[in-house]
Order: sequence, then C-alpha cells, then structure tokens
Amino acid sequence: MIIARDAAAVILAAGAGSRFGGGKVRAALEGRPLLAHVLAAVREAGIGRVVVVLGRDAGAVLDAVRDVDPGVLERVLVTVNPTPERGLATSLRLGFGAATAVAPPAGVLVLLGDQPRVRADVLRVLCGAVASAHAFAVVPRYAGDAAPNPVLLLPAGWPLVAGLTGDRGLGPLLAADPARVVRVAVPGANPDVDTPADLAALAAVADPPSPRGRGSPASTRPAG
Repeated sequence: MIIARDAAAVILAAGAGSRFGGGKVRAALEGRPLLAHVLAAVREAGIGRVVVVLGRDAGAVLDAVRDVDPGVLERVLVTVNPTPERGLATSLRLGFGAATAVAPPAGVLVLLGDQPRVRADVLRVLCGAVASAHAFAVVPRYAGDAAPNPVLLLPAGWPLVAGLTGDRGLGPLLAADPARVVRVAVPGANPDVDTPADLAALAAVADPPSPRGRGSPASTRPAG
C-alpha cells in the first residue's frame, strides 16, 4: 500500500498510431485529445510525479493538449523518444528512468496514452492494494474486459525494466511470474483506441462517472 502522492506515473504516448492513421493521442474524444483524458485522471488521483513519453510528433501533441487545457501539463515532465519504432519497451525504459532518477517514488504507475477511459479511482485502488514484499506489480482485473492496465510497478520489479524489449511493454513480465502480481477487482473497462472505429465506439457511449468512496477494492489477492 502506498500513498498516491508518493507514486509516479509514466504515460506512454510515443507510438506512431499507424492503425489509426497517425496522430492518435491527439485525436479528440468529447472535445479533448485522448492524452488529455489520461492526464486528467492522473491529476485527479493525486499522483505526485508525472512523466509523459512522446514521439516525433511531440510538438503537435503538446499544442493539442494545451489548446483545451492550458494547465494540464503543469509539473509534468515531458520526454521524447527519438526511436519509438523500436517498440513500446524503449518508451517504457525512457519514462521509467525519468520517473525514478531523483528521489525514487514509492511505486511507478504505467499508463497508455490511448486509453482515455482510465479512471482516477482505479489508480487510487491500485496504490491502496496490499502487496507483499515478494510482489513486483499490482494490476486491475476489470469486470468488463481483460485489460491489465494501468500497471503499478513496485520497487521489487524495477530491476526488470532494463531487460524489456520489443512492443509488448510489461506484458511479458506479468505473464512470466504471475504469482508475484497482485490483481485487484475493479468495475468497468479500460479499452484501447487503436483505430478510428474504436474511437467512434467510445464516443457513442457516455463516459460513466468515476465511482466514489471506493477506498478498498472488492477483492485483492496474488494471482497464481
């Protein structure tokens, strides 16, 4: 269990979004770029340190976010991945290094910039989960889908980040040692936006309000 303000968040948003046709994280949902939704959830959760990893269109993304919410990037560290085509793991290593370089946080939340329905209450529940010293990650188990994001990476898992490669991010680590992953039941779903059709489907469904008063999850146990 950690306090949200003692945690860091790394938002991965450097991909080219080729299946989307480019410019994915600055595409608008309900009048705001996808990335702005994720930033707002992190801010609402009270996460103390925020790092955003962008790609070659960083300037355009930042302009799009500032246009709708000039203050959302305050106290946010923006770093640019010069080679995002080498895979998601390169962005994860870059963002993780920035998030832990000075005064290491109690844990690092890893979020995807193309999941605009991520909720602040889920971030708080992950931080509040009880995990043994043996555990290296806490992930949600959504009632509505199987998405394992965002991931709270605990200090026991930090040495593993350096060995990540390819485009799967933390997925291989979670799959390789499930007994050390705490899974927390949460309501709802957290869909990706990979294509324009995905965005249209999200836009057609009203964003459900974040549940309040969820100080503890319905169930928390090590997976295995």
